[in-house]
Amino acid sequence: MSLAGKTLFITGASRGIGLEIGKKAAADGANIVIVAKTSEPHPKLPGTIHTAAEEVRAAGGQALAVVCDIRDEEAVERAVSMAVEEFGGIDILVNNASAISLTPTEATPMKRYDLMHQVNARGTYLCSQKALPWLKKSTHPHILNMSPPLDMSPKWFGPHVAYTMAKYGMSMCVLGMAEEFREYGIGVNALWPLTAIDTSAVRNVLGGDAMAKVSRLPQILADAAYAILSSDPKTCTGNFFIDEEVLRDEGVTDFSRYAHEGVEEFAADFFVPDEVFERSPTRVMRPF
Repeated sequence: MSLAGKTLFITGASRGIGLEIGKKAAADGANIVIVAKTSEPHPKLPGTIHTAAEEVRAAGGQALAVVCDIRDEEAVERAVSMAVEEFGGIDILVNNASAISLTPTEATPMKRYDLMHQVNARGTYLCSQKALPWLKKSTHPHILNMSPPLDMSPKWFGPHVAYTMAKYGMSMCVLGMAEEFREYGIGVNALWPLTAIDTSAVRNVLGGDAMAKVSRLPQILADAAYAILSSDPKTCTGNFFIDEEVLRDEGVTDFSRYAHEGVEEFAADFFVPDEVFERSPTRVMRPF
């Protein structure tokens, strides 16, 4: 189905994956609520909520730019109210905002621990709670969390237990809310990439330009998200999707459009179960 006329509330949508998901839906004529903290240009990060809104409109959609720290309950309530006032409701919530610190226990200040848990796990729960009354009224209600499969291998916890706990908190929301909201016909799913994705986090935190070059472009997640969000929410719920597998199921065979020119082997992402790599034809470098 088309997402024309549907209203998407996307956190962390001023750049990267969140913005690409918004632009993909905007091409159908969707309404995009851009929820993020960046209202003024940042010295190290591209884009603001206002430049994102311009890109969404250029792609064919309507846009509402909202400054919001999703750690703040009143700010989230205000953002939801603004979305409803502007577009009449909320059909789709994309919990994309995230904080990262790949540090071991002794090297993780509690301030950073709190940030990751407040943005990732608590922020996802909070936005889902506040959007829920409007999702119940929608004819096509979806929640999509940008979070990993719940693979409980110790290798994902040992190097950065605080970050893993915070990301898995988002995934546990999928597990629980898919069951809780089933009676309302709300689809609740997770989406995660097979490979690293060229975002500001990769360039600024994980490995710079060299890492970015062997990462796929964020459009792959936008295309996979679109396929999930176009599905029937009553029957598509409780899944932990991997981007490449979603698109292969949609009939995509040429993934070169998602790669930097000349790159044929990619850095693997965190949290992807071994069996997913084993059944994928994509060449990935797995350092773990």
